Amino acid sequence: MTLDGSEAAVDLKIDADDLNKCVQCGLCLPHCPTFRVTGDETMSPRGRIKLMREVQDNDAPISSDVIDAFSTCVQCRGCEPACPSGVPYGHMMESARETLADAGEMTPTWQRLAMKPLASPALLNAGTRALSVAQKLKVVPERLGLSHEIPLTQPKLEATGSDVYLFTGCVMDTMQRSVHDAGLQVLTKMGFGVMPTGDAAPCCGALQAHAGLAGETRSLAGRMMQNLEPDVPIIVDSAGCGAAMKDYGHLLGTDEAVAFSERVFDMQEFLALHVDKLPEAEPLDLRVAVQDPCHLRHVQRVHEATRTVLRPFVRELVELDDEGLCCGAGGAYSIFEPELAGQIRDRKVASIDRATPDVVASANPGCSMHLGSVGVPTKHPIELIFEAIS
Repeated sequence: MTLDGSEAAVDLKIDADDLNKCVQCGLCLPHCPTFRVTGDETMSPRGRIKLMREVQDNDAPISSDVIDAFSTCVQCRGCEPACPSGVPYGHMMESARETLADAGEMTPTWQRLAMKPLASPALLNAGTRALSVAQKLKVVPERLGLSHEIPLTQPKLEATGSDVYLFTGCVMDTMQRSVHDAGLQVLTKMGFGVMPTGDAAPCCGALQAHAGLAGETRSLAGRMMQNLEPDVPIIVDSAGCGAAMKDYGHLLGTDEAVAFSERVFDMQEFLALHVDKLPEAEPLDLRVAVQDPCHLRHVQRVHEATRTVLRPFVRELVELDDEGLCCGAGGAYSIFEPELAGQIRDRKVASIDRATPDVVASANPGCSMHLGSVGVPTKHPIELIFEAIS
């Protein structure tokens, strides 16, 4: 049965070879945050893949259970490095969500409207100012995990040259611009001229793709590729944004998009490639725990660069004992699935407490806000580096 009730199979547009790669071995289970907190097979990667097969190959109807299984996935992709068969689970889930969103089965109108300001700097800035006022009036729910000090106005980031782009994006630019400023200052001290992307690239489309609105992501990707000069490295200090931009080659399927993705670097990744240019400094007297954002560890797989560049600038760097398990932020996941996100976060906070750090280094705005909403002190690695060399 199709989504509209006619007699035909639903095509989730997932490659059959990718579906068949999953042998249902279960090695992914310990690495899936939703399975860990629920023990429910349908909230595991192999369980969700089994549902994909039933829908795509065996004409299974799109029931509420199917929708719930797909919508509760954090899309952390922690299952991918653990999979011996190389199942591209993240791409499969995005394809399934896009099909269901296009059919009106996922991502309701209010959610689509809520994402519109992300691609419009004017709307986003107006919304941020409204949030700032609401926060001062203490009417912003804590469960949203927003920064506790949303600025009413912010100074403009000024270019210092044209060697590299600094991707500023949407949410991070309005709520954590201090991270961008720190990155710009550090890169400049290393001898690179930096161009903030600003309105030329207002949003990477990561949140839209997670919500099944991949068409909007393709549009934003095309806009960014057209507006940014070719052959200039693009430095990204948000792990989720960097992962999305490095995936444009797959998303758009063009040589141009592949070439664009190849010049995208996570901030710590880029610094590690040029570590000899980092200024020397007295280490900060801090015990710092590294929290790896999922899209840095599991998707970009450049999380070791954080250790490389941060270690010389702090007294002690410590690891968490949960092998990189998701914190539950998942972009907008913590807003739409607050109960599950909170249960997942509880495990991460317990791991942080066992490490007894002074501060947690996190290279993703969603993670830092989600953890910060329950009192975990967080800073972006580049902020700690900037503080040390300043």
